[in-house]
Amino acid sequence: MWSGSWAMRACVKAHGRFGTLCPAMSCRRMSSKAWRMLFFGTDQFAVESLKQLTANRNSSEGLVETIEVVTLSGDVPVKRFALQNHLPLHRWPLGDITGQFDVGVVVSFGCLLHQSLITKFPFGVLNVHPSLLPRWRGPAPIFHTILHGDSVTGVSIMLIRPHRFDVGPILNQELHQVPQRCTSEELGAVLATKGAHLLIDTLRTLPERIANKREQTHTHATFAPKINDTLSWVVWEEQSCDQIDRLYRAIGFRSPLRTTWMGKTIKLLDFVGKCHISLSDEKRKAIPGSVSYLKESNTLAVCCKDGWVGFKTVLLKKKLTAADFYNGYLHQILQKKTFHDTDAMGLFVTRKEELDLHHHHHPAVRGLTNIPQQ
Repeated sequence: MWSGSWAMRACVKAHGRFGTLCPAMSCRRMSSKAWRMLFFGTDQFAVESLKQLTANRNSSEGLVETIEVVTLSGDVPVKRFALQNHLPLHRWPLGDITGQFDVGVVVSFGCLLHQSLITKFPFGVLNVHPSLLPRWRGPAPIFHTILHGDSVTGVSIMLIRPHRFDVGPILNQELHQVPQRCTSEELGAVLATKGAHLLIDTLRTLPERIANKREQTHTHATFAPKINDTLSWVVWEEQSCDQIDRLYRAIGFRSPLRTTWMGKTIKLLDFVGKCHISLSDEKRKAIPGSVSYLKESNTLAVCCKDGWVGFKTVLLKKKLTAADFYNGYLHQILQKKTFHDTDAMGLFVTRKEELDLHHHHHPAVRGLTNIPQQ
């Protein structure tokens, strides 16, 4: 792949990057096509990169000579893929691998690599990260991209540094426009594929990429903490229609939005977005958490900070359509209230203790409007 004077110059630069840990073997390898790789990963996002590397190893391009896999215990997607494709598996933490690999690749691994391990790879350890670093460092960049309404995201290939996640120099980046109404699950699938292809592209000219690496600007960094189920509690009086919409698209596929009805937890399913509703009594002002049944569209509309949002299905003791919930629960409340009672439509509320947990563990979500959108 690289030959002549270019290979020599690149080798000298690699020596500068890795000190005495770039032996003559590595210099010779720079003039050949294939990399000996060790892959670190766990989830489905990581599988896409591993799949591309494995396919390349078996292709005529021959960019990958060998590939072995490190994953965590348990039946994780990367482990299943490795077993199905007869890739050698290593236990974590690793034993001595000196001289066995040229480059490492980390994708959604979740464990810090120590300096002593990183220096075992003459060309370092690459990381595929689904954001435009330094924006959204941390374990949940895709979730925060959707939650904060970013219109642009992307993938970054960076060199791993010890001690901290996602702070290493950038080798390659590619932008991606976030489609409207996109969920984090949909965005994750697209970025997994894009990241895998960008990884292959980076490996084709890795010495040159390392020589021209770009350090991150830490002043513009934002952090993407791990998502937590407490985020699923909807705070009707604080969250707008758009914020609830983004929250549903960010976490709804794995953690349904929640509130309470008559003191019992109720899960809100099949979100339909903003609803336009007019009250029959113009003198009555709905308060956040008020619930109304829209018969024409078979939707439960809930009042929030700046309007109404709709759900087609809820889960109380069992899954109920909007009509089922109205007939079995909401209609009874309506019959017991006076016409001018502000509670006549019934209320969804969030328990105080859940609200406190929500705020305490996720200050980034409490201050959604304080992080500039891209």
